[in-house]
Amino acid sequence: MEELEGIIFQIILYGGNGKSSAMEAIAAAKQGDFEAARSKLLESADALNEAHKFQTSLIQGEAKGEQATVSLLMVHAQDHLMNAITLKDLATEFVDLYEMITLEKISK
Repeated sequence: MEELEGIIFQIILYGGNGKSSAMEAIAAAKQGDFEAARSKLLESADALNEAHKFQTSLIQGEAKGEQATVSLLMVHAQDHLMNAITLKDLATEFVDLYEMITLEKISK
């Protein structure tokens, strides 16, 4: 059980880091710092990839017949990760939009 909880906490940790970096990307883009925004999006993607590795280990274990107890903590981790992934996708769109608006203002 300890190993399972450790994996769950890693999903929460990396999901949270990915979400924070995505929010920082939006803030940087809002300030016109698109280099920093793109860097934060890469940080977000890296963190979410790490979270996904832990999630995949749980899925692979279940596919091998290893039954994991579904707990509220596990549900929270999955919810946390999926929300972070969605936020990262939206942050990418926000950064693109801020950059497009800025470039349009400059070209006028």
